[in-house]
Amino acid sequence: MACTFFLDWRSSVSIRKVIKVLEDRISIKMPENQADSSVEIILANQIGYERLAMACSASFAKMFGFSKDRIEDLKTIVAEAAINAMQHGNKGRRDAKVRVSLGYSDGTIRVRVTDEGEGIGVKPPNPNISKIIEEDGAICGFGLFLIEQLADQVEYRKNAHKGHVVEMALRMKA
Repeated sequence: MACTFFLDWRSSVSIRKVIKVLEDRISIKMPENQADSSVEIILANQIGYERLAMACSASFAKMFGFSKDRIEDLKTIVAEAAINAMQHGNKGRRDAKVRVSLGYSDGTIRVRVTDEGEGIGVKPPNPNISKIIEEDGAICGFGLFLIEQLADQVEYRKNAHKGHVVEMALRMKA
């Protein structure tokens, strides 16, 4: 099963309507050949569109019997990686795209988020959670921290052609 979604930020289609369709209808049928199960979503570089990838990833995980907790983990890592790609990778450029690919095999969902930017220079240090709570300080690196806490595997690398890729794996059982 392979499907590709493309929404342009200029589209008149309501994001909420698309999310509702994804949540209600994509998870209906189990693919016949689970060995070749993948989904790719191409997002306009606009904050808010990560919710499309979240809804699609949740439906995708439901097809393979992932628990509600693991689906929430998946939605979080997909959203954080997509937002980072939009803000930091693509630097908010309206002409840029973010690609979110999901693949399933052997009880694991593999996620690849690709932007069109220069990639992560130096990974920020893990945030000081207690300092953030006490002082309401700046939250730098919190998205990467969440991704690394929730995913079973995470890899950051430059794309061979252009952009940066974050690859993550989430096993059915934590």
